[in-house]
Amino acid sequence: MTVPQQHQKVEPSPPLPSEHTPLVSSSTNTTSTTTNDARLPLFLFLEAQTPAGLHYETFTILLILLSVLTFLTGSLFLPQYNTNNSANIASSKCGSICDAIWFGNDPNNALRGLGIGATSLVEIGIVGIFTIDYLLRFYTADLIHVRYRGIKGRIKFLFSFFSLVDLASTIPFYVDSFLLPDTDLAASNFLRMFRLLRMLKMEGRYDLALGMIDDVIYEQRGVLGTALFVGMTVWGVLSSFFYLAERKNLDMIYCLDSWCEDVDTSLCVIDEFGFVDCTEAGCPPSIGGDGQEVVCWNVYQSIVLSSFWTLMELFGEFPLVDQHSMWGKVLGTITAAFACAVFALPVGIFASGFEAQIARRRKEKERQGGSPTIVKGGGGDDEEEETEWEIVDVVGDNSTTRGMIYNFLHLQNSPSSKMFEMFMNVLIVFSSLAFMLSTMDLPAQWQLVLGWFQFASVTAFTCEYILYMYGAAENPNVRQRGLLVYATSFYRAVDLVSILPYWLTLLSWLFVGGSMAPGSVFLLTRLMRFEKYTKAFTSFDDVLRDNLDVLAMTGFSALLLWIFFSSLLYLTERDSLDTEMANYYKSVPHSMWITLLNLSGECPLAHYSAFGKIILGFIAVFATAIFGVPIGLLGAGFEELVTEEEDDEIEESSDAANVVSSSPLSAAGDGLQKACYQFVNGIGSKSAMRFELSIYALIIATVIIGVVQTVPGYDDFFSWLEWVAVSVFTFEYLLRFVGCGADPEYSGLSFKRMRYILSFYSIIDLLAIVPFYIAMATPTSWVDQHDEYFRMLRLLRLLKLDKYFPSISLVDDVVRLKRNVLAVSCFAALTLWVIFAGLMYVAEYQDFSMEIDPLPLYGCNDGCTMSVRFSDYFNSFPLTGIHLTGDFPMVEYGGVGRVVLFFIVIAAVGVSSIPSGVIASGFADIVHSKSKARPSAKGSAAGDDWFDIKYRELEGQAPPSSSFGPTVDRLQFAVKQYLDGTIDDSTGKTVRTTTSRIGRFFFMLLIISNIVAVVLESIPEIDKYVGNDPGNWFDAFEKWSVLFFTIDYALRLFSARKSREALFSPWVYAFTFFGVVDILSVLPWYVEWILSKSGYLSGGEAMVFRVFRIFRVLQLEDFVVAFSKLDNVFRASKDVLKATGLMAVIIWVGSSALFFIFEQNNPNFRSCDDSVPRTGTNDEPGCYDFDSTQACNGYYPDMCSQSAFTNMPNTMFYVAVFLGGDWGFVDFTWPGKLVCMFLCVAGIALYSIPVGTLFDSFGAVIGLGEEDEEEDEET
Repeated sequence: MTVPQQHQKVEPSPPLPSEHTPLVSSSTNTTSTTTNDARLPLFLFLEAQTPAGLHYETFTILLILLSVLTFLTGSLFLPQYNTNNSANIASSKCGSICDAIWFGNDPNNALRGLGIGATSLVEIGIVGIFTIDYLLRFYTADLIHVRYRGIKGRIKFLFSFFSLVDLASTIPFYVDSFLLPDTDLAASNFLRMFRLLRMLKMEGRYDLALGMIDDVIYEQRGVLGTALFVGMTVWGVLSSFFYLAERKNLDMIYCLDSWCEDVDTSLCVIDEFGFVDCTEAGCPPSIGGDGQEVVCWNVYQSIVLSSFWTLMELFGEFPLVDQHSMWGKVLGTITAAFACAVFALPVGIFASGFEAQIARRRKEKERQGGSPTIVKGGGGDDEEEETEWEIVDVVGDNSTTRGMIYNFLHLQNSPSSKMFEMFMNVLIVFSSLAFMLSTMDLPAQWQLVLGWFQFASVTAFTCEYILYMYGAAENPNVRQRGLLVYATSFYRAVDLVSILPYWLTLLSWLFVGGSMAPGSVFLLTRLMRFEKYTKAFTSFDDVLRDNLDVLAMTGFSALLLWIFFSSLLYLTERDSLDTEMANYYKSVPHSMWITLLNLSGECPLAHYSAFGKIILGFIAVFATAIFGVPIGLLGAGFEELVTEEEDDEIEESSDAANVVSSSPLSAAGDGLQKACYQFVNGIGSKSAMRFELSIYALIIATVIIGVVQTVPGYDDFFSWLEWVAVSVFTFEYLLRFVGCGADPEYSGLSFKRMRYILSFYSIIDLLAIVPFYIAMATPTSWVDQHDEYFRMLRLLRLLKLDKYFPSISLVDDVVRLKRNVLAVSCFAALTLWVIFAGLMYVAEYQDFSMEIDPLPLYGCNDGCTMSVRFSDYFNSFPLTGIHLTGDFPMVEYGGVGRVVLFFIVIAAVGVSSIPSGVIASGFADIVHSKSKARPSAKGSAAGDDWFDIKYRELEGQAPPSSSFGPTVDRLQFAVKQYLDGTIDDSTGKTVRTTTSRIGRFFFMLLIISNIVAVVLESIPEIDKYVGNDPGNWFDAFEKWSVLFFTIDYALRLFSARKSREALFSPWVYAFTFFGVVDILSVLPWYVEWILSKSGYLSGGEAMVFRVFRIFRVLQLEDFVVAFSKLDNVFRASKDVLKATGLMAVIIWVGSSALFFIFEQNNPNFRSCDDSVPRTGTNDEPGCYDFDSTQACNGYYPDMCSQSAFTNMPNTMFYVAVFLGGDWGFVDFTWPGKLVCMFLCVAGIALYSIPVGTLFDSFGAVIGLGEEDEEEDEET
C-alpha cells in the first residue's frame, strides 16, 4: 500500500500488479481520501495514516509482542510439564496474583471470581482492545475497498485474510471463557500466535513476504507440479520398499518407556499381520491398561508409518541410522546417494523462485528510478567515511608523541613498525594456541606457564589498543567524527572484544574464583585481525547493507515460522508418553530449540505423535525452504562478494579444462616401448582396447571383493580372483614400466623410468600389488599378521581409474582456478570454526545437565554428560565442524550451548559452506568447459538421444499401413484415438472423445485406487480385518485391476503402429518408459500367481509382490510428464558424471575404509551383555577393557557386540549417510575425527557434485529456469 504523507491528502495509488493470485490483500484504499464520509478520520487512524494512528499502530505492535511473550514464558510456569526444581521455584515466585496478571495458567488464580476459567488481566485487556479494533475495521471496511460495501461486501470482508487472522486470535478467548469456562482449551492460548500475522499488515515490507510465496507458486506452477509429482512418487515408492525391508526387523521395534524401559527387542515377536508382542521382554500385552494404548510396535509396520521415516531420510536425516537391516541399509545408501536430490527438487525450486522474486523486485525498483534498495546509514558517502581513516594516508607530525605513535601503528612507514606488526601477528597465533592447550589436562606447571603467557599477551594487546586509540586522534577524520565512532570500526572492535572479557573474567577470578576460560576464549576473536590480508569479514557489512530490506522481510517470516511451529509442536508433544520427547517439548522455549533445528533441515528426535509427524512433514516440505532464505541470502551474498576473481583466471579455466581429456598424446620411442605404451593405454588395436576394459573390470571386481571379505564368514570370498588380478596388474605394471620411454609425459626428460617409478600412478600400482607378494613370501611376517589392513590397500586400485577418467588429478587445477576465492573463503570459514569451537568448549565443558551414552574411549563409563565430549578445545573442534556443515546429531546441550548454536545456524553455516561450494563449482566448471566445447546437433535439447532425434524426423510423416489390411488400420487408429486422443492442428491441443475422457478418468481413478489399496493392506488392523484367506477383498480388487491394466497394455501394443511416440513400432513402445511401466504394473501379479500355484510362495513372500503394485503410480506419468525424461537427464550430465562420479566413489570407498580401520574396535560403539561388567578388576576384565570386540568375545563368548563399523558394507552405509550431511555417529577415535574433519571441509562437497549435476540437468530437461533466462535476455 502506498501510504500518504502525514500532512497531505492524496489519492492512494493502487498496488503494483505483482501478484497473480494474491494470497494476502493489503489494505489498499480505493476510496478517495478527500471524500466527505464522516468515518474517514477513523479509517485513516486505523490505517496509521495520521500521527495518532502511527502511535496507535506502535501500541498494537507492543500489545501483540506482549501477548506472544506471555504465552511463550507462561509455558515455563506449568508444573505438570516442568517438573524440575527450576520450574517449581519459578512457580512459587509467580503465585496467584502474578498468574492472574500475566499468564492465566491457573483457573484458581486471583481472577477465579469472574467465573470465566483460567485467564489473565493482560489477555483480557489485549482481547478487548483487539475486539474493538476489529469492530471498527468492520465498520469502515467499505473504505478499504468498494467490494466490501453492503451486507454482501461485509460478508466478503469476514473471509479476507487479515479478518480471519483477527477472528482466529480473539474468538477462541470468548469460547473458552463464556461457552466452555470449565475446560482448558490449549488451542485458545496457542491462537495468540496469529496476532503476529497482524504485523504483516502494519509493515508493508512484511506484507510482501506472503505475497511473494503466492507469486512463486503461480510462476513456477508448471515445473513445481512436475517436481512435486517426482518427489511424491519417489517418496511413495521408497516408503513401500522400506516397509518391505524393515517390517520384520526386531531392531525397529519401539516400546513406550512409560510401560517398559530398556526392552530387549530380540525377545519380541511380530505376527503375520505386523502386530508386535514383547511380553517375553517384560512388557505388558500389546494393548495397554486402558484398553487403547499400544505398548510396542515396529516403526515400519505399515507404509503409512514408513512414510514418515522415509520422508526424514529423503531430507538427509537418518534418526534410526544404527537400527536398519541389511536391505534397509541398501535402501538407505540409495536414498542418501541419489533419491535425496530428486526429492529436493520441489524445495529447491521453491527456494530459488523465492530468491528470484526478491531479485526481480530489486531490479524493478531500480528500473523505476526509485531509491536504492539499500539505505546506507547516513547517506551515500557514509560507508566510505566509516573506514576512511583506515585507507587515507594522513601523515602524522613526528615532532609529537601522538604523531609518532600514529605513523608507527597506522601508517607503518618504517621497518621497525612492520617488524612490530609481524611480532603482534605471531603473538596472536601463539596466544590462541596457548588458550587451546590450556583447556587440556596438563601438569600444573604447564598450566601456570600458559596462564602467564596469556596474561602477558593480553597485556600487550591492551597496550597496543590504547596506543591505537591515542594515536588515532592525529587523523582529522577521527577528530571530526569522534573516537567513539573509530572505536566501533572493525579492527578496533575486534581488539576490544578480544581483551575486555579477559580483564572482566580476571577480576571475577581474583575476587570470586572460578575459571579463566570464559574470558580467555575471546582471544580467538583476535584472529580476525588477519582480515586485513583477505578482506573477508568486512564483506559482511556490504552483504548486510545490500540485503537489508530483504533480510528484514524474510527474517521476520522466518521468525514467524519459528515461533508458530514451536508453539504448535509444544502443544502436540508436551503430553507425549515418550519421556525424551516430553522433556524437549515441556515448554515453548524448550520447543524452540528443537524446532530451530527442524526448520534448518534437521530432525534429531524421532518418536513424534501422529499430529507431530504431520507438522514435521509440513516443515520438511515447505517451511525449511522459507526459513532458509535469509540464511541462504547471507551465505550467497558473501560468496558473491568473495568470488570476484581476476580476468586471467578465465584463461586458466580454459587451460585446466584441457586436462580433462583422457585421450593420450602421440607416443614416441622405439618399437617395443611404443608397442607397450599403446597396448596398455588401449590404442591401436581391438586387443589393446579389450585389455584396457579388462583392467577396468578387474579393478571394480577386486574392490567389491575386498569390501565383501571384511564381512565375517566371507574372508575367502572369491580369493582366487585376487591371484588373477595381482598377476594381471603386475603384467600391466611391467608393460607401463617398459613403455614409459614412449610416454609423451616424459618426453625430453632424463631418468624416465625412475621418474615413472616415483610418479603418483606408479606408487598406487605398487601399493596395490607389493603387499600381496610380501605376505606370500613371508607367511609369518608383520605384513601377513596385519593382512586385514593391507587388504584395504586393494581399494587404492580405484585411483587407477583416474588415468582413464581424470578426477583426483583435477583437484590441483581446481585449486589453481579458484585460489583467490578459496583463500578468502577458507580464512572466513576456518576463523569461524576456530572461534565457535572455543565458544562451544566454554559453553559445554562444565555442562552436567543431561546424561548421554557411555563414552569409555574418553574415560567415562557411566553418568556421562556433554562435558565429556567437550572436555577440551581439541575435542570441541571436530564436533563444531560437524555443526558448521549444518548437521546437529547432538541436542543434549545446555542453555549457553544452544545460544551459541543458534548463531551457528543463523550465520556461520552459510559462510562455512562456501569453501566446499567453491571447490565443487570449480570442479564442475573445469569438466563442463570440455563438454561445452563439443558441438551439439542443431535443434537438439539437453540430453537428447537417438529416440528424440528419430521422433523429430518422423514429424509430418504418415503412419505405416498394417500388413493385415485397412480394417486393422482403422481399428489401430480408433484405439490410438481412444487412448491418446487427437491433435487439433489449429490449436495444437489434444482433443478427446467422450469415451476417451471417461476411459482416461477411469484409469486414473483405478491407478489411485490401487495405490491406496497397497497402503491400506500394509496397515495391520485393516489387514487383519480383511484377512489373508484367498479371494479376500484385496485379492479380488487386484484381479480386476490386473485385467484392466493388461487390456490397456495390449491395446497400446496393438495401436503402437499408429503412434509417433512409439516411433510406429510395438517393439520400441515395449522398451519406452511407458511400456516398461505398463508391464511392471501387471507382471508381478502373474509371477506371484504362478509361484503360488506351484507351491513356491508363502504368505509373507507374497507381500513383496503385492507391494510392487506401488509402481503403478508411475502410470500417472501419462498425466504428468517427468520420469520419462530421466534418461535424458543422465545423458545431459554424462560428461560431468564420469569424472565427478569416480571422485564421489573414491571419496566414499576411501573414507569408508579409513573409518572401518580406525573405528571397528572403538569402545564407544561397543555394548555387552548385562552380565558383563563395563569395567573390570585385576581378576576379571570388563567390556571396555579389551582392545577389540573380537578379544572381548574371546573372553565372554557371544556377549560383546559392536554397533557400527563392523565391516566394510556396514561402514559404507554409514559413510554414505555422513556424506549426505547427517552424522549419525560423532564419538570417533582421533584418527576417525581427522577423517571426519576432512569430510566436513571438502569431502561432502566433492561427493555431492554428481548429485548436484543431476539436479541441474533435471531442471534443464523439464524447463526449470527457462523463464528466468528469457527475462534476463529481455532485460
